Amino acid sequence: MYSISEKINITGKAYVEKSSFINDEALPSAAAIFTCSHCGNKNTITIAPYESGFPVLQLYHEDKVLPKSELLKHGMVSETSQRMFHFGELTVNDLPTLYFGTHCTSCQSKYIAIFSYGEKQPGLMILTISGVWKYE
Repeated sequence: MYSISEKINITGKAYVEKSSFINDEALPSAAAIFTCSHCGNKNTITIAPYESGFPVLQLYHEDKVLPKSELLKHGMVSETSQRMFHFGELTVNDLPTLYFGTHCTSCQSKYIAIFSYGEKQPGLMILTISGVWKYE
């Protein structure tokens, strides 16, 4: 799990077996499996709420890694509703949104995972993996 600081080019989306984890399913961490779109290997990513990831703002701030238009075009994030704008311009499900870089354990292809975690309504904590995308 690492941050990405240089411009990248999204080349495709990987299949993620389970992308939503509710309440205790996400604690102490959630494990999701994605299939490498290059070699077909199944890879596991583990997300620990409040510990994993980097703010998605780092990706689109000053277009350092990806412009907002690319994030939106690939369905990685959505524009945040006005009432939740304090979480940033772009989020997943209007919740705090994070990302991290990872790779396929078999062929070393590079991937970026984007997810959100937070309280959607009182007593309902949701971790949603927007997806895992291959990049160059």
